[in-house]
Amino acid sequence: MKRSLKVILLSFVAVLLMIGCSAAKKGGTFEGVGSGKHGDIKVAVTITDGAITKIDVLEQDENKVLSEPVYEELQDMIIAQNSADVEAVSGASATSEGYINAVKDAVEKSGITLVAAKKSKQAKEKEQIPAEQDFDVVVVGSGGAGFSAAIEAAEAGKKVAILEKLPAIGGNTLLSGGEMNAPGNWVQKKLGIEGDSVDIYYQDTMKGGDNVGDPKMVRLMAEKALESAEWLRDDIKVEFLPDQLFQFGGHSFKRALIPVGHTGAELISKLKMKADELKIPVFLNVKAEKLIKDDSGKIVGVTATDREKRELTFNAKDAVILTTGGFGSNVEMRKQYNKEYDERYHSTDSVGTTGDGIVMAQEVGAALTNMESIQTYPIANPKTGMISLLADTRFDGAILVNQEGKRFVEELERRDVISKAILAQTGGYCYQIWNDDIDAISKTKEAHKAEYDELIREKLLVKADTIEEAAKFFDIDVDSLKETLTKVNAYAKAGEDKDFHHRAGLVSLEKGPYYIEKAAPSVHHTMGGLVINEKTEVLDESGKAIPGLYAAGELTGVIQGKNRLGGNAITDIITYGRIAGQQVGAMK
Repeated sequence: MKRSLKVILLSFVAVLLMIGCSAAKKGGTFEGVGSGKHGDIKVAVTITDGAITKIDVLEQDENKVLSEPVYEELQDMIIAQNSADVEAVSGASATSEGYINAVKDAVEKSGITLVAAKKSKQAKEKEQIPAEQDFDVVVVGSGGAGFSAAIEAAEAGKKVAILEKLPAIGGNTLLSGGEMNAPGNWVQKKLGIEGDSVDIYYQDTMKGGDNVGDPKMVRLMAEKALESAEWLRDDIKVEFLPDQLFQFGGHSFKRALIPVGHTGAELISKLKMKADELKIPVFLNVKAEKLIKDDSGKIVGVTATDREKRELTFNAKDAVILTTGGFGSNVEMRKQYNKEYDERYHSTDSVGTTGDGIVMAQEVGAALTNMESIQTYPIANPKTGMISLLADTRFDGAILVNQEGKRFVEELERRDVISKAILAQTGGYCYQIWNDDIDAISKTKEAHKAEYDELIREKLLVKADTIEEAAKFFDIDVDSLKETLTKVNAYAKAGEDKDFHHRAGLVSLEKGPYYIEKAAPSVHHTMGGLVINEKTEVLDESGKAIPGLYAAGELTGVIQGKNRLGGNAITDIITYGRIAGQQVGAMK
């Protein structure tokens, strides 16, 4: 009897302890991990009385400018619902899913059952944008062209707004390497590079586009290129590397300035800081739908929708400036204008690059040109289509070989030429090879560590001490590859590439360790779009300017011709974005 009573008492105490532990375990901070676009996302989730009160990101390799607003939006949603069962943010699904899964992992590890959230409309109502707003200038798109235009207009005294359909700013500018061509720049002078000029840059660009670009527009870009670069450096405070330049394919000189970090994040973050200083509002998750015309035919605003599909009106007293980019991520639109670029091709572009501005302008009578001209970037991730910035070593001596271990094209040829050459090889892919000597020049491994780790993880990149080991990893014909490297080393020593006439001169690959990266072409830039003049006014089919409508950047079709040379996009968007802003800023 005593024994039975003792057992009952012990059991009762155990139950009390369990209840006590359960009651106590309603709070704390717990870590969780999820897989994002570029690797693991690690978070710390704070739970108080069964409710998520805070989420901190501890580690991540996502694009910082792109991910921060996504994390903020998701944190608000999760806390409001007290649940990680929320939808991914449109336009950033991989990053969203990694963050959401990390939070779920943390909650699961906590062992806490979350309490049901109280329904509240307060947060939602607080975030709502007024249904109608008045501005002098409305800029559609928050990439380099959009920010440049908005800043110039605001500095001229105009009340400006920027509309962005995605949850984060930046567009293709953010995803790019951010390099910018400018003949006669300060780094060329420091490095002792002489002989470059506006004329040579103009000729390179015209030739690179098969002389299809509008000569007067290309000439204006060439003449304003250095001024645009100096504006970024001096006014926007963009930092460029002081002692390094890239020579992209088709260029006669090393003339491309490189931002710190080797990505467009430096440009976009500094442009946003300047916009904040000027108190320019940026409306995220707001998709421009249609241009508004008055009775005289002038464009006087934009209708838009927010993420709740509410209809919004942004009136523009002076002008609307379209800077929405091209249509590289719109497969149907690509096929409409060039059937070659169908579903077989991935895209390096932002998911928002779907041709919206082109379509909106066309609906009010804008003329289009050169729409069939679509460019692929030759060295992209064959699984995802993302541009490989790690592979910028190609501009400093890395070589391209096929599955058989043989070179097949000059590595500094035009992008379209290299892409077509790659697609003609076994499997439609290639391998890029470099060593530490080349990487020491390019510094890409240090600048793009997240991409390096991702490619290693995906088995699309190998580092090996010997070329035999590297070749074995990808099943490349090792004897043929060794023969190729022997030639390359000899040509590097002699200063003459007898096979493909490498315009910058080959670099020795005698020493390991070696890096071999698998790559394939991916749709990168659409050269066609709206017809604009030197004032960036959008023209109609008869060649007349549509009053109140301006455009700059990739959605215009008169500058790059049949093929855009590397480093010309940033020069284009900054130069013509500024011109658009200056034009509307001068309006009385």
